Amino acid sequence: MSADTPASETPGATPSLPRPQGVLPRATPLDIIRVVILVVALASLALWGFVAWTMPWNIVAAIGAPLITLLLWALFLSPRPVLTVHPFLRAAVELLIYAGVTIAWWTMGQAWIGLGFAVVAVAAGVVAGRRTLSR
Repeated sequence: MSADTPASETPGATPSLPRPQGVLPRATPLDIIRVVILVVALASLALWGFVAWTMPWNIVAAIGAPLITLLLWALFLSPRPVLTVHPFLRAAVELLIYAGVTIAWWTMGQAWIGLGFAVVAVAAGVVAGRRTLSR
């Protein structure tokens, strides 16, 4: 390293400038997996609404179930939640959503899909929760 090379350009150096306000940190692979899990949960609940109910109610359930799930996610689980709560309450809300999607798959007669969703979603939630608690 020469004397005229700034410290920020050296390998392994951390940038000294703070992140501008409103800019979130870069998304990690775990964040991307959790977004995919949320999208699959919303699609699963919409499918469940169309399949499990009769004609006038299937549209209400297909729109209402994903909408309630998205509302819970925005209130408690989003990167910038509306309500900041204890991490264990966040985990309980997340498990409630996962359990609802798993039960929806079971009521459609697809227990293995529900079980697979539950295993992947809970594993990602546990890893994310441990990462959050270790900060």
